[in-house]
Amino acid sequence: MTDSTFAVEVERWPAPVLLDLWAPWCGPCRMVAPMMEKLAAEWAGRVRVAKLNVDENPATAARFGAQSLPTMLVLKDGKEVDRMVGVQPKEEIERRLERISA
Repeated sequence: MTDSTFAVEVERWPAPVLLDLWAPWCGPCRMVAPMMEKLAAEWAGRVRVAKLNVDENPATAARFGAQSLPTMLVLKDGKEVDRMVGVQPKEEIERRLERISA
């Protein structure tokens, strides 16, 4: 996902989106990456999982005021409905996704 594709891939997407704001130099972001891939596979069709490199896409990162990485946003109709900062257990992310996708 990029600043230029955000509108199509998130704002106009009919299902909730779990957006992982990350950077290549961020150790915790690299720890979260395999879990995000699992979530993408397990939640396919119900929630879109996307990644946004904040170094390459500063406009979207600034739009959501991302101060720490990783930051995971749950978005519905392009609007933030939940935010998780730092490494989170998979179960916690799923609990929050259940709330919004119900």
